[in-house]
Amino acid sequence: MPLGPLRSSPLVEQATLRLRDQIASGHWPVGTKLPAETALAGELGVGRSTVREALRALAGAGLVQSRQGAGVFVIATEPERDWPTRLRQAAVADVYEVRMLVEVEAARLAAQRRTEADLATLRAALTDRRLAADRDDQAFVDADIALHAGVVAAAHNPVLTDLFAEFAPALRRGLTDLVEILELRAHDPCPGDASHAALVHAVERGDADAAATAAREELLGTLEQLRRL
Repeated sequence: MPLGPLRSSPLVEQATLRLRDQIASGHWPVGTKLPAETALAGELGVGRSTVREALRALAGAGLVQSRQGAGVFVIATEPERDWPTRLRQAAVADVYEVRMLVEVEAARLAAQRRTEADLATLRAALTDRRLAADRDDQAFVDADIALHAGVVAAAHNPVLTDLFAEFAPALRRGLTDLVEILELRAHDPCPGDASHAALVHAVERGDADAAATAAREELLGTLEQLRRL
């Protein structure tokens, strides 16, 4: 299938898409050496610089690889999915299992490392969660996630903090669906208040084991509900 000249619009984007389509269709199988830049530029009707940028984009997506002195070779037919994309496409229960692994240890560390500023944040977050009980489901879920984010932040490990931030959008969608589908707030507008209070109080006391247990029990209950959806 000939490439054909490109029409007006961002040429690099068009060139990237056209070349990616050729790779995905099997026109250039894995292991194939791509035509030279000059040949590709001639077929697409663009300059070599446009082709060069398109090839860089394909390399960044994990589809091609430049080998010094040999050329550019196809190494995959599907682009690599970055971490945020994987999280968006993952089942919420799978994300939640990993969240448990992260947050249980984060709660333990928070109890050991929390500062007075952290405790003030956690107390305020617990209050905000209770106040959000009078608002809509989305506001309540946001307040719930904010409290958990406060616990993770109190662990003072930037990798844990960043990891939780990556999880947050997927968690927000999943928890909102859970609350709405199961009507969890129909009889109790602030479900899980006791367990969240236990988590905060354990961190306040500096009781690492109790904080980890409180986090595990709270998250496990939600995970079991997610698995039933």
